Amino acid sequence: MLGEILTAICTPFKADGSVDIQAFRALASHLVANGSDGLVVTGTTGESPTLSDAERFTLYEAALDEVGARASVVAGTGTYSTHHSVELTRRAHEIGVHGFLVVTPYYNKPPVRGIVRHFEEIAAVSDRPIIAYNIPGRVVLNLETDAIEQLAEIPTVRAVKQANPDIEQARAIVALGLDLYAGDDDLILPFLELGGLGGICVHTHVVGPQVKEMVRRYRQGDIEGARALDEELVPSIELLRVVVNPIAIKCALNLLGHEVGGVRLPLVEATPDEREAVRGCLERLGLRTAVAA
Repeated sequence: MLGEILTAICTPFKADGSVDIQAFRALASHLVANGSDGLVVTGTTGESPTLSDAERFTLYEAALDEVGARASVVAGTGTYSTHHSVELTRRAHEIGVHGFLVVTPYYNKPPVRGIVRHFEEIAAVSDRPIIAYNIPGRVVLNLETDAIEQLAEIPTVRAVKQANPDIEQARAIVALGLDLYAGDDDLILPFLELGGLGGICVHTHVVGPQVKEMVRRYRQGDIEGARALDEELVPSIELLRVVVNPIAIKCALNLLGHEVGGVRLPLVEATPDEREAVRGCLERLGLRTAVAA
């Protein structure tokens, strides 16, 4: 539908804190040339809570112009507010994105009937596919199987990004006929083994070709080859755990010569120790950093 491997792309910033559209275009093109079938723009990795609506829409337009003819562009339009999410989705649809990533409303834990209404209202403004994003570690609410069953009845809810290692729940998503995307990068292979489609990833900023190759091996029946490559990618998972996302992956990109700038508060720059830990992970992956210690 939207691809096997999607990268939740970072939002580059200039030194003054404004969005760096040229750097974003360069990064988008690089990712699509290196294993990504599509991009999720203004996800949490893209620091969406700190972006204005105008910045969001400019990023969608730039992504479509830069890579829209050769990759899918998925807009992260889910917020806590149903009204705001609907308006973001409506405008993103008009701009021409190929689909939407909608996170479970966060913070005050609405009941299932409220979550379903939230998705129904968003789905009403576009006929394009929605990926429901279940990330209980961040929103403090797990979409249980019965809730996902209700979401599956909405015609345009076509997939789930599952950032939850519950294998039985992942298996149930596949059984419902929904596409299953790994929402944690270390879940791609386990979810493939359940019939999953692929992943919506962060580590593919730096290991996109290897991840795409792992999926290719699995699809072609080379299970051991896929497992061996998955093991080789362990340092990319450890990299993401050095410090909260997207601080670590932006640090990695800057070390590799991709000028993505810093982060917006309340996120802060990696410390020297964190930067060296990120550098160590990159070196273990065989990636040569462009910036001296």
